[in-house]
Amino acid sequence: QVQLVESGGGLVQTGGSLRLSCAASGRTFSMYHMGWFRQVPGKEREFVAAISRGGGTTYYADSVKGRFTISRDNAKNTVYLQMNSLKPEDTAVYYCAADSRQWGPTMSGDYWGQGTQVTVSS
Repeated sequence: QVQLVESGGGLVQTGGSLRLSCAASGRTFSMYHMGWFRQVPGKEREFVAAISRGGGTTYYADSVKGRFTISRDNAKNTVYLQMNSLKPEDTAVYYCAADSRQWGPTMSGDYWGQGTQVTVSS
């Protein structure tokens, strides 16, 4: 069992930055690919970014490429999402997910966090 807890969301102006964190419980964090997804009410959950188990490979949605950076610290059981040059269309609830088999947009997620709200004002 893995529990994921996101933090770092909030309200920011267009062009600003936020850093999301997702802390995982348990001692098997390094066995999971990790991903960030986001969801706006009334829309499907959208893939944002993913990182492989060891952190050596990353994958981004086209909409965030060049602005967002995913990273992980396996010693701290934490994955991060650095978000720069934020736009109003980035407003959503952001979720982290852990997947033992797949990574990238096809991640189904063995475990999900509860989400953290990001709001970008224009």
